[in-house]
Amino acid sequence: MSNNAPASFTPPSLLLCTIGLSLATFMQVLDTTIANVALPTIAGNLGVSSEQSTWVITSFAVSNAIALPLTGWLSRRFGEVKLFLWATILFVLASFLCGISQSMPELVGFRALQGMVAGPLYPMTQTLLIAVYPPAKRGMALALLAMVTVVAPIAGPILGGWITDSYSWPWIFFINIPIGLFAVLVVRSQMAKRPVSTARQPLDYIGLLALIVGVGSLQVVLDKGNDLDWFESNFILFGSLISLVALTFFVIWEMTDKHPIVNLRLFAYRNFRIGTLVMIGGYSGFFGINLILPQWLQTQMGYTATWAGLAVAPIGILPVLMSPFVGKYAHKFDLRLLAGLAFLAMGLSCFMRAGFNTDVDFEHVAMVQLFMGIGVALFFMPTLSILLSDLPPDQIADGSGLATFLRTLGGSFAASLTTWIWIRRANQHHAYLSENISTFDPTTRHALDSLGGASPQAYAQLERTLNAQAYMMSTVDYFYLLGWIFAGLILLVWLAKPPFGAKAGPAAGGGH
Repeated sequence: MSNNAPASFTPPSLLLCTIGLSLATFMQVLDTTIANVALPTIAGNLGVSSEQSTWVITSFAVSNAIALPLTGWLSRRFGEVKLFLWATILFVLASFLCGISQSMPELVGFRALQGMVAGPLYPMTQTLLIAVYPPAKRGMALALLAMVTVVAPIAGPILGGWITDSYSWPWIFFINIPIGLFAVLVVRSQMAKRPVSTARQPLDYIGLLALIVGVGSLQVVLDKGNDLDWFESNFILFGSLISLVALTFFVIWEMTDKHPIVNLRLFAYRNFRIGTLVMIGGYSGFFGINLILPQWLQTQMGYTATWAGLAVAPIGILPVLMSPFVGKYAHKFDLRLLAGLAFLAMGLSCFMRAGFNTDVDFEHVAMVQLFMGIGVALFFMPTLSILLSDLPPDQIADGSGLATFLRTLGGSFAASLTTWIWIRRANQHHAYLSENISTFDPTTRHALDSLGGASPQAYAQLERTLNAQAYMMSTVDYFYLLGWIFAGLILLVWLAKPPFGAKAGPAAGGGH
């Protein structure tokens, strides 16, 4: 993040400027969740499997992560306002292209473009808000931005579900067009006279290329592995080898280059190492829940996209209410305790979901989501403060950027792995259940008779029942696994060493 221009500039209308900047971030954060509930519909319309539809999420996330390290260089090269405006314009264009996509390859490609151009939006919004507000009011501005990043994930599932059911899935992307254009017009009019300071600085092209090849290859391996039977496929073997070589080269290059695109030397600091691992683990679990739950509700439980969105959205209610208090009073507590309580709430919510069955009602699903919101509220700010706590002051911006990059990348990989685990376990359970069903078994005969005898319709209904039970058992397995992972994170966070201070500062709001 950069702040080259003088901070004394005041726009004609601080309120309008704040609205314009915040809308761009709202639009970007909204797009990280709005597509989740539409995945079953997108899969059906484009003729792909549920697993393949996950590429809509992973393509956005991985390209967004790759773009994040470029933000500082781009802002210094072209200026913060210009970068913000062009990123927003290109985001609008990419959203339009996503909406008119006629095939999954088209949609995945345009989602990757959308994620790439979205990379600078949050950092630039944060930087410009700090620049236009007087020091005494910057805390209020950043609190507002933090609120936007919390409200958007609540609105995403609800809005995505309603749009998908009431109109069609392309409109979850078209909705960005008026929001983005309004943000561009407002910010351009308000920031037109802001002094611009630019500088030519070397860019680590070699490191960037190695990052793109390594991360991109790994994401393709994770996305395509199950379809191609993993390492039985030469394509997967070749992709894995490319990823391994590129990422190994990337680490060596970044550790020795004078101007690294990603400052990996920060991992020499204990709290940064521990805090980053904890943040990646916690966010990946959070991301996986928000991906799997709406898909299970729609594909196996008969929910519409709207009701699936309403069922998962309560996870954001308590963070909206609690975040201001967490930010104000967190310094009075041991941050490891707050983070531990966050993982305790997240873990308990997973074990609660592991008790679900095919008769679970909407209220039960929503209440567990509401309870998990306690963990979400206590997670981001304390964890970020811990990982930044032992960094030198001049390294805090780099540390925050690197943590955000790795967190976003972790979410992308988690989406692929979560979907693979869920579908693989469902197939295993389905095979086991099928093996234990025989038409000579009295119970099976009775079930078929109740469905109208040994007719094709009865067998089809039996298959649907088996499928629902298999996915229910797989969902239970997944939440048990996730619950124990959160339990492990409780122990891991206590390896960090105080004092932690209050270095999260402006970055603390980036909990999306």
